[in-house]
Amino acid sequence: MDTFDPKHIYSDAAKLARLKDKKLFLFDIDGTIAVGDTLYEGSADLFRYIQAIGGRAYYITNNSTKSGLDYVKKFHDAFHLDSTEDQFITSGYMTLRFLKENYADKKIFVLGTASFVAELRKNGLWVTEVCEDSIDCVVVAYDSELNYAKLTEVCKILFTQDVPFYGTNPDLRCPIDFGFIPDCGAICNMITATTDKQPIYLGKPSKEVVKLCLEVSGFTPEETLVVGDRLYTDIACGINGGVDTCVLFTGEAQKKDILTPGGEPNTQYLPDYAFENVQELLNACQGEINFK
Repeated sequence: MDTFDPKHIYSDAAKLARLKDKKLFLFDIDGTIAVGDTLYEGSADLFRYIQAIGGRAYYITNNSTKSGLDYVKKFHDAFHLDSTEDQFITSGYMTLRFLKENYADKKIFVLGTASFVAELRKNGLWVTEVCEDSIDCVVVAYDSELNYAKLTEVCKILFTQDVPFYGTNPDLRCPIDFGFIPDCGAICNMITATTDKQPIYLGKPSKEVVKLCLEVSGFTPEETLVVGDRLYTDIACGINGGVDTCVLFTGEAQKKDILTPGGEPNTQYLPDYAFENVQELLNACQGEINFK
């Protein structure tokens, strides 16, 4: 931890001043603004700041197990925060959009939770959960109800039918109160190790996530900041989308992942900003932090 020197790339006064111009904030949720049912200190204050400056917050999560309405309820019940369904851009939603555009009348095999499968079917998609003839594509999501039978069905299709293989998101592990549990990327890696088939991921770090938020909000790329705790999904998403990025050290990314002991970049996904937590980010946005 002591090898991280924020003065190396994060203390430039002009760069810090740019934070005052940010109006559209695209937040990861788990590990960034909250963990489980616990909202991190400073998160609610940052949301109030965004509202006060006439900005907008969107929540770009790779958790495909919850719908936008599920998150509205969770934010209200667990965090005591008001939100609207359109503020939540989940990997499940991005997957749904992709499937409706490309597989509207096709047979889709889905490995995922019952609620995720139900959401796809509710939107008119032809979904199966068993190996059948004439499958058009395979979709794998984070699945807290995962069992060996589901994995067997996926492998059978990928070995016997030449079809595209999609994953909702590449996250290897999902933050939880005691640490982490396997996420969609870990499930897909297990399938890849068995079948040699590589998935195409539809959620973060796809640039389409940022593109959608810009389109619906009306803000410019210069006014936008992606905030997350994971380099290869959150920060990569912002980089791919052409907007500034900020990593918070409250989840997966650690300081040693950003810079080497010699102070050189240690990742291909170098964020524009790095702070200990949400409160530090808020202080920086308000001009109350200076590393020098």
